[in-house]
Amino acid sequence: MIEVKIKSSEKKYPIFIENEAIADLREKIFSSINGRNYLVVISQKVEKLYGKILKIPKTNKFVLKDGEKEKTFKNYKKILEHALKLKLTRKSVIIAIGGGVAGDLAGFAASTYMRGIDFIQVPTTLLACVDSSVGGKTAIDTDFGKNLVGTFYQPKAVYINPKFLKTLDDKQFKSGLGEVVKYSFIEKSCQCEIDYNLTNFLTEKFSEILSRDEKTLAKLIEICINLKKSVVEKDEKENNLRQILNFGHTYAHAIEKITNYKKYTHGEAVIEGIKFAFNLALKKNLIDKNYKFFADDVIKKFNFKQICQYKLDKIAKIMLMDKKSDGKEITFILPSDYSVVKFLNITPDEIIACQ
Repeated sequence: MIEVKIKSSEKKYPIFIENEAIADLREKIFSSINGRNYLVVISQKVEKLYGKILKIPKTNKFVLKDGEKEKTFKNYKKILEHALKLKLTRKSVIIAIGGGVAGDLAGFAASTYMRGIDFIQVPTTLLACVDSSVGGKTAIDTDFGKNLVGTFYQPKAVYINPKFLKTLDDKQFKSGLGEVVKYSFIEKSCQCEIDYNLTNFLTEKFSEILSRDEKTLAKLIEICINLKKSVVEKDEKENNLRQILNFGHTYAHAIEKITNYKKYTHGEAVIEGIKFAFNLALKKNLIDKNYKFFADDVIKKFNFKQICQYKLDKIAKIMLMDKKSDGKEITFILPSDYSVVKFLNITPDEIIACQ
């Protein structure tokens, strides 16, 4: 078992990575809550695949349909009402079992129910394992954009089991790889004490990664978590350094919004955002062509889905609603050297000029 401890301003919590039987994982989670009252928010797909093994009583279970479109005020309200019917108290626990949508929504509910109760994450997608389950961000979406309403709220613990990834469909697995590739291009800016050289790991191990070798995936997840740990421990509330984790995301969120979160996965959109960032950095003379070609080669190894090109005037308009925008300029994270990124304020006109 691998254990990574995350320190926040409020608490220290463990992230456990272990290739154990799902039934054993269940026992470990429920023994950790020590008989307290609880509500499990579980992804519909996970419930269908693992419901019989997890054996969660119907009364303590809220089954959440899959997809970003479910991260709404309506479902947030339903979870709170379910918690109230169960008579959860401040000593109770909300457990999220599923991908980033389940984790974000359940975490937001836990952070606001009775002003905050314990929250446990069990991420079952690669995207959630390497990204959304770590760092304490919770959120729901609005008609105006993604993750515009949320809190910073750290979990009590995170349990990661690569066995869940064996049954993850290829589209969602590739979505997680989009975030993994992102880490490879920001690694040196993460200020981690250990040099993992993630780009080399991805280049050398891409066959094992794509075949979902459990040991390789466990190591890959550990690397990504440690890189994110290095960032979030230095900047928990995204005041400065943590913004580098949004590399590729400003453009990606605009793509997701313009397609109503239905056409592409988050990771597919992030990869397109990374490509846009490299093109923009090249035009700004922040990088040379050799680095862009190198980045293109890393991305091509994982055969990500190609995304349609959208008019940049529409993209720029959506970007101005981003949390990192002041309404006049958009803060972009752009590559400036191998695995190094920097902040740059870009006007909508500069974005449109990239068409």
